[in-house]
Amino acid sequence: MNAKDLVVRYWDEHFARNWEQMATFFSEDAHYTDVGLDAVGATGPEEIILRLRLGIEPLSGYFHFPKNIISEGSFVVTEHVEQWKFHTGETIDHPFTSVMEINDSGLICRWHDYSHLGNLLDQAPRWWLEHITNGWRNHL
Repeated sequence: MNAKDLVVRYWDEHFARNWEQMATFFSEDAHYTDVGLDAVGATGPEEIILRLRLGIEPLSGYFHFPKNIISEGSFVVTEHVEQWKFHTGETIDHPFTSVMEINDSGLICRWHDYSHLGNLLDQAPRWWLEHITNGWRNHL
């Protein structure tokens, strides 16, 4: 499977929030971060899934609107919008550019997300902001 097809398959699992299946896409040394928000990020499938679950699991709705996907060699860049719906009524359309690198074993070894975090932080409900402030590392 080529890198682009792997990432498209990953996004399908990601937006279904199929946590266990999502973890199988990452190498043991994979690194994920929201650039500009978290300098340390998460390393390895377990940490990455914990990090993702912290923000995404509480959502009442989570939808993907892919725009462009560009693949060159082992790198795949996806321009997309995520729609986040909260049970308290808020809806946020949040654009991302995601850069993923696929290793020789066909696993994601690097994932760096670039977004306008102010868009999310300005519109998210207070309860969710308090929830993520605790951080995923407290769930290890």
